[in-house]
Amino acid sequence: MKKYVFGNPVKTGAVVKEVLESEDEISVFHLSEVQDGLEFSCRMGERDVVYGLGEQVRGINKRGFSYISYASDDPIHTENKHSLYGGHNFLILYRADAPDGKSFGVFVDDPGKVVFDVGETRRDLLLIRTGKDCVVYVTEGDSLKDLAKQFRELVGQSYIAPKWAFGYQQSRWGYLNESDVREVVENHRKHGIPLEAVYLDIDYMKDYKDFTVDEERFPDFQGFVEKMRREGVHLVPIIDAGVKIEKGYPVYEEGVRENYFCREENGENFVGAVWPGKVHFPDFLNAKARTWFGGKYRRLIEQGIDGFWNDMNEPAIFYSEKNLKKVLDEISSIKDDNLDLNDFFHMQEIVEGLCNHPEDYKSFYHDMDGVKVRHDKVHNLYGFYMTKAAAEAFDQIAPNQRILLFSRSSYIGMHRYGGIWTGDNESWWSHLLLSIQQMPSLNLCGILYTGSDLGGFGSDATEDLLLRWMAFAIFTPLMRNHAAAGTRRQEAYQFEAVESFRSLIRIRYALLPYLYSEYMKAALSDELYFRPVSFDYPKDRHAFFVEDQLMVGESIMIAPVYTQNAAGRYVYLPEEMLLVRMRSDKERTYQVLSKGHHYIDVSLKEAVFFVKKDHMLPFAVLEEDVRTTQDVSPERIVWIGFADKEAEYVLYEDDGVSKRYAPKEDWKTIRLKKEEMEGF
Repeated sequence: MKKYVFGNPVKTGAVVKEVLESEDEISVFHLSEVQDGLEFSCRMGERDVVYGLGEQVRGINKRGFSYISYASDDPIHTENKHSLYGGHNFLILYRADAPDGKSFGVFVDDPGKVVFDVGETRRDLLLIRTGKDCVVYVTEGDSLKDLAKQFRELVGQSYIAPKWAFGYQQSRWGYLNESDVREVVENHRKHGIPLEAVYLDIDYMKDYKDFTVDEERFPDFQGFVEKMRREGVHLVPIIDAGVKIEKGYPVYEEGVRENYFCREENGENFVGAVWPGKVHFPDFLNAKARTWFGGKYRRLIEQGIDGFWNDMNEPAIFYSEKNLKKVLDEISSIKDDNLDLNDFFHMQEIVEGLCNHPEDYKSFYHDMDGVKVRHDKVHNLYGFYMTKAAAEAFDQIAPNQRILLFSRSSYIGMHRYGGIWTGDNESWWSHLLLSIQQMPSLNLCGILYTGSDLGGFGSDATEDLLLRWMAFAIFTPLMRNHAAAGTRRQEAYQFEAVESFRSLIRIRYALLPYLYSEYMKAALSDELYFRPVSFDYPKDRHAFFVEDQLMVGESIMIAPVYTQNAAGRYVYLPEEMLLVRMRSDKERTYQVLSKGHHYIDVSLKEAVFFVKKDHMLPFAVLEEDVRTTQDVSPERIVWIGFADKEAEYVLYEDDGVSKRYAPKEDWKTIRLKKEEMEGF
């Protein structure tokens, strides 16, 4: 690992491993100064592959497009977008056969805008444009897994969620009160569908104020939380970044009194707007402000809450006070005009430009412990440090308890404090594929606890789309069905195929001993939970072209169906594998398939996956009335395997609640003969 320092970079907190600054010139790139920054460039061979960049559009191989690392509140994730909610500045350039260098990984530690032109301008050129102040880490090697591991060790151990957070979770913007939540729980129980958590979106708050509960909608919130816990259901409230400007609201008044909010250059508190209207934004880059805001989570934790999701923390800005005035004045000046084509589109442009305007991000400042920093220079840190504020507070409030925490916006390093969900996707088949392709890229950046809003957040989900998405989400650590207000209700029990949904969710619970074990091993060993197929089969050139299959843990490969009306799909097997076909947790069949290309039938009612040769996995035998992860017994296990003679598996187990993680010497190596396993 080599470290190169340019200018006077901000200490982001992304890296935990000490690396001495290299005295050599950076060897894998040609470096040049450009306007307002630096440009790093290198040639790419025709068959080179680029992995990484975390949460972005397009495929697993990032070649052929430009990606801008600048956290963006943009809910329409189409192929032409260059920025999503996070800034994940790590990539691996895999050299297939280029004579001019080895494969390498590069992490650009710059929390401002960074552009990765991965062969869009020129197919054979990788260009990275940064600000003038940054740190660049480069590691070289021949193994993709080794490059990934070196980076993961550089940035630290991934966040570990409580075991219950690996169960099935239900959310919707629009669960307004106790009655709505109770109805969701009762319907899952009525239909025998396991359920672990119900989410509370912004409606639970009083006038959208953080750390408040609307007492008309939830008259005895603590009692209701406890009642749900007796049902085995955790309530997970949302926390937004903006603090409402309102006299008498303690969070607002304390923040103003103690100077905990972001400020304009003249020292006045910056005024933006989100759900509650005008807000101030806590200065999460200031240690005292982080401690203050993080402490506010205590009120909800003391009422029994043990999970949160942080939102709107790019930060999203509907409008700023000063920019709104400017736009309204301009519109007022033309209200009696006869608007021609150009005038009309100009008016439309300035109104639409109110939201997340680039000039707003340049107009307020942070106090980074005595150093004044303009926000746009550290923009990508905001969501990271909001989540860090919460996680550090949890260490004080409940020091040995795992609390569920994930965020919408993030930067490299936040993975130590929480997970992410991939934001406001749509009920589109293309977004199911996008979710599949984002998973290994996020894992490369350390973000293991992740998943998308299964079924899609916006638009109306169809039954077949939700079934296919569910079959994929069986394998994602975060398995949450979430939808926007005004869209079709997409809880599993709303559809005619309720039994199929029940079966798929039960398969998730039956696979839990494997999925949890693999997650924990990956987190504790700085490994990957999701991997591109090529990481396991680097000598198979065909594996590098597989964009819609993933390795999951040490034993499994998945190949989800993600197209409308498909009765199955084509799959490439890099070696002989065992096809496992499940119509329920009790109904499973096995078939050995040879290396190569295959078409496999996959009905809407099925989940399928593949087991690698000489591998096996634990599978729980479920009782008929399984409701939560607590009902999955580690004592009732069968082993599914594929071996000529025998196979072994390293099993991780712990209490799932505390931070007393099992040391490696306590991990159990299970070795079984072929006849002791199901399968072949």
